[in-house]
Amino acid sequence: MFQKHVRGLASAAAVAALLAAASPRLGAQTPADNTKVNTRDRAAGAVTADQQSNNSTDRDLAKRIRQSLVADKGLSSYAHNVKVVSLHGQVTLKGPVRSEQEKASVEAKAVEVAGAGHVVNQLSIAPVKPAKK
Repeated sequence: MFQKHVRGLASAAAVAALLAAASPRLGAQTPADNTKVNTRDRAAGAVTADQQSNNSTDRDLAKRIRQSLVADKGLSSYAHNVKVVSLHGQVTLKGPVRSEQEKASVEAKAVEVAGAGHVVNQLSIAPVKPAKK
């Protein structure tokens, strides 16, 4: 089956040699480790994106919050991509943001749309990446 996908190449041996030569470069990047986050999301009662309600009120609530986040060009791409899950009028915010200030800003935008007492902030602060040389 492998050879079927590499038609036009000299041989399977040539493909194996190419893969062997590329493997040090392919493995140079540290793989993402979401083990802790995935464990947290499996906890009983944890809100996950697949629980987003399909009723029009909840969909509209989540949509308006996302639009508010994306419209704020002062927020990082992390903040633009937080998970917004609306279930029976209760909004849960999940994911990383860049700072405490950004965390508060995202929550404030959600409260502005959903109302006080209707937002659960489960945002985390992303670790600072070391500067590239």
